[in-house]
This record gives sequence, structure tokens and C-alpha cells, in this order.
Amino acid sequence: MELLVTGANGFVGHALCAEAAARHWKVRAATRRPCRFDAAIENIVVGEVDGNTDWAAALQGVDVVIHLAARVHVMQDNAADPLAEFRKVNLEGTANLARQAARNGVRRFVYVSSIKVNGEATTYDSRFTESGFPAPQDPYGASKWEAEQILHQISDETGLEVVIVRPPLVYGEEVKGNFSQMLSIVEKAYPLPFASIRNLRSLIYVGNLADALLACATRPEAAGQTYLVSDGEDLSTPDLIRLLANFMDVPSRLFPCPSSLLQLAGRATGKSRQIERLLGSLRVDSAKIRRDLNWVPPYSLQQGLQATAEWYRDQHT
Repeated sequence: MELLVTGANGFVGHALCAEAAARHWKVRAATRRPCRFDAAIENIVVGEVDGNTDWAAALQGVDVVIHLAARVHVMQDNAADPLAEFRKVNLEGTANLARQAARNGVRRFVYVSSIKVNGEATTYDSRFTESGFPAPQDPYGASKWEAEQILHQISDETGLEVVIVRPPLVYGEEVKGNFSQMLSIVEKAYPLPFASIRNLRSLIYVGNLADALLACATRPEAAGQTYLVSDGEDLSTPDLIRLLANFMDVPSRLFPCPSSLLQLAGRATGKSRQIERLLGSLRVDSAKIRRDLNWVPPYSLQQGLQATAEWYRDQHT
């Protein structure tokens, strides 16, 4: 099995390449610039990913592509036309790669999309499913949904097997962004006004996501399917903080505060979106991939959080 991973030097890509190499797959890591990988992983530089990228050298002899490279969601986007910028990479870049993959004899194309295709939030008692009506609410989510649609069209035209995976928030060693900020706040043991938040959110540990993506790359039943993936255990914001604090051996100093005051503080500081994520629920139902592929996450949520917390603590002590 020869695998091409795009965006291979990113958080998920690095873990995915390492896991595939550990299983003795032949792994080719596509990056924009030269990067250092283990000797078992071949690095190939493709430059910027857009509708004009030449993938010929990267695709030679490849059986499966797992496409991670993307213009990622950012909280403050200063582009004059954010949707156009997202489309250049996430839509046009993806379509270009898929068409070249089909022409070069690639059998399967696994596309890592986003739960943002489904929407931004669920209720406490509901979950997103694959059969739900897509409702992206920002340019990033819209570009991912458009890419999914063009991939199915290319599959119909060429016979390329397409698998779509929509993960929720991914965490793990080397994590960046909002989760890294949360780790920093928890590690400092600041008092936090989140004790009375009642919500549930789905997460996926990077090791579990890598395992799910490799299952999607190989299992015949996955062809043509869309899957939502998660660790399978949903957590409230205060419970997540308590677990991380416990694994870091620091106290969790949570105190109650009305949600209305937290929302007001978010508006006053320009951080309404971050506050809404802390307050709201976003749950996914991963029953389909478990049923279709007999997939079971190799790591529990507690194992994933412990590994993440211990990595962060070791990096900052």
C-alpha cells in the first residue's frame, strides 16, 4: 500500500504519517516546503495547494490519497473575500488533486472535511449525523461542503473511490489553537467561571482520527461514504477542565457564573465566538463508521486527554 498524505507536516498529518509508517505502509508526505520526517517517510515538496498545483511526481505509484491540506478556519480573517480565499485551497485545490489522482490511477481518495459542514452547534440532547442536512455557517465550512460535492462529482465521472470524514475538535500531542490555549490556562490553575455550564461536546484524539482515516483508506465498505468520527464520549466544558487539571496535577478552580454574564463579557472583549464554544453543545454520532467498518477508537477519551495533558506539561516545565 502506497499512501500520499497532503498537509503532512500539520498536527494531524504528522500523527497520520507516523501511524501509517508504523504499520509498514509506504508513506509519501506532501508539504509546501521541505520538512524533516522519519527515514521511513518520503517527503515531497509540492508548493502552494490550489487549482494549479502539479501533483504528478507526488502521485506516481500511489494507491490512496488522504487529503488534509487546507486553508484552515481562523477566528479573525482579514481577507477581503474570505470565501474566495478558502475556495482557492479547499475547493479548487481539492478538485485539482482529485482529478490528477484519478488520471494517475489512484484507487481511493480520503478527504478530511469538517463537522462545520453540519453546522456550528447542536442542542444538549441532539447529535449531528451523516444524514443531516448540511448547514455550514462560515466561509470555511462552506468551502469544505463545496469540496465534498465536487469530489462526489469527480467520483461519478472517473470511478475514483471517495470517502469523506468530518471530525469535530481534534486534540492530542502537538495540538495548537484554542485547545492549546485551554491547556495553558488550565496549567496555570487560574480561577475560571465555568462551573455552572451545562453542555456536551464531542472530541476526537489525534491517534483515534489517524486510525479512522487509515480504516477509511483500506476498507472496501468505506467507498462512497461520509463518516462523522469522535472518541465516543462527550464532555461538558467544566468536566473537560477538571480532567485536564487532574492529568496535569494542578487544581481546577472553577466557580459558577451565569451564562448571560459570560456572553456579555465575550461581546465586550470581542471573544463572543470563543465564549459560545465554551457554553454551547456540539455532539456527533459516530455510530455509522463503527457499524460499517467495525471501527473502535484505539484510545479512550481519558487516555487521549492524559497523553495530551502530560505532553503539554512536559513541554512547559
